[in-house]
Amino acid sequence: MSKPVLFTVDDEPQVLNAIERDLRQHYQREYRILKAASGQEALAAVRQLKARNDPVALFLVDQRMPHMEGTAFLAEAMKYYPEARKVLLTAYADTQAAIASINEIGLDYYLMKPWHPPEQYLYPVLDDLLSDWWATVPVPFDGIRVAGTLWSPGSHRVKDFLARNRIPYQWLDIETDEETAALVATTSPDQVRLPVLFFPDGSTLIDPDPLALANKVGLRTQASQPFYDLIIIGAGPAGLGAAVYGASEGLRTALIEKEATGGQAGTSSRIENYLGFPKGLSGAILAQRATIQATRFGAEILTAQEVVSVRVEDPYRIVVLRDGSELSCHALIIATGVTVQRLKLPDFDGLTGAGIYYGAAMTEAAHYQGEHIFIVGGANSAGQGAMFFSRYASRVTMLVRSSSLEKGMSQYLVDQIRATNNIEVCLNTQVVGVGGEQRLEWLTLHNSATDETETLPAKALFLFIGAVPHSDVVAGVVERNSAGFIRTGQDLWQNGRWPASWKLKRNPYYLETSVPGIFAVGDIRQGATRRVASAVGEGAIAVRLVHQYLKTV
Repeated sequence: MSKPVLFTVDDEPQVLNAIERDLRQHYQREYRILKAASGQEALAAVRQLKARNDPVALFLVDQRMPHMEGTAFLAEAMKYYPEARKVLLTAYADTQAAIASINEIGLDYYLMKPWHPPEQYLYPVLDDLLSDWWATVPVPFDGIRVAGTLWSPGSHRVKDFLARNRIPYQWLDIETDEETAALVATTSPDQVRLPVLFFPDGSTLIDPDPLALANKVGLRTQASQPFYDLIIIGAGPAGLGAAVYGASEGLRTALIEKEATGGQAGTSSRIENYLGFPKGLSGAILAQRATIQATRFGAEILTAQEVVSVRVEDPYRIVVLRDGSELSCHALIIATGVTVQRLKLPDFDGLTGAGIYYGAAMTEAAHYQGEHIFIVGGANSAGQGAMFFSRYASRVTMLVRSSSLEKGMSQYLVDQIRATNNIEVCLNTQVVGVGGEQRLEWLTLHNSATDETETLPAKALFLFIGAVPHSDVVAGVVERNSAGFIRTGQDLWQNGRWPASWKLKRNPYYLETSVPGIFAVGDIRQGATRRVASAVGEGAIAVRLVHQYLKTV
């Protein structure tokens, strides 16, 4: 924490300099001493201090100042620093105003001018007030602060981005924090846009896009060179596995991820069936360890960069990024994975991020402490999410379309769910309607077994359903099936022949697509086993196949 501030305000230069001198003489080792010659000047400085989250311990302010009296300044300053101690400097004629302000603004003390000698009339008073301040005021958070509302989709997006990239931040809700609301209002007086991010250097970002935010927090977003032996698109378990093995085996490797390393697995609250971790681990920790490992071996990981297209100019494979820049390579691995399928219901998209969330959304869990939440899905990810949220919510209701949990979920999770008292499972149940003004307020559910429909109040809905492949980046370049998953290896053999694009005499390698030198791994691949271990394994195998391919280039 930076030194707390002692702020003095007086319009008379001689008095201002004298009080500053006395404060420095006694307090400069433990505090920063700031001064201002008017209330307006002081308020501008206070806003800057608050934007940097610098602590202010005490205001020592003259009462009789033109344009803004001391009590008026203190009333405004308290919107930003309500816990700061307030001392008024008064002449004899102003004592009634000082006494009145004790009740009006909670004035802590008033001092008559002159205060000399300070050892007798100034320091003892301030020492007591500052000692009390230290004992009662928590240490300010020295990092990124995100100000918004729980029901703001932009706030959810930014929190999710920071959390998944393992960047510490403090959440400030303007609906419950008057200080933050006042500070946010100063960033865009005409129309407040959320979220507002405050950084330790005093700068702010308002509703930033992922690339701008990534650049601000120091993530790598630009490649160091135009050409690599191997480029990997997507940093889920398969992509990270490929990056670790590619870089460790001497390949110049770049890994490009549009959101955060870990992919869909990185949002998992707990992975309990991954080899070597008998107590399980979160997807975020697994992603963090793999990211550090890949970086240590020399892989370049570009975050918040999206690949929009791929083209082939033999013997090179070229990727085009969202910003228009291009990177080329000898071999390319597609590990873009899948995301949760969206429900196609009226008003659904408008409530996404405002009570409706995809995946575990661990950043939001604590905000639903003691609430009743709903989860849609019957596979492992839904079961892991239910177990995680059961630690916060008073009640978790799983809405499962099938007639049995065992049809789509590992038995160990089924057993855990049945043993958890605050989790209930509604089988044969689908969401057929959602609604609310600015946030989710109700759900309409249909039970296919009884053909009954009911509408229930709801504050939070978390979805873990289906899988939509992210393969558009290679549309028209490699062969895909009708659902969009990429065909590799023997799956390319259709109707007794290889694709017309395959010109080589050899057969495609396992994990190789219809274009030599382009490989697909993980959930994006047709026929993939959707387990973290198999994704990591495919990433490692793909690198071995890349080496074989490079021998022919």
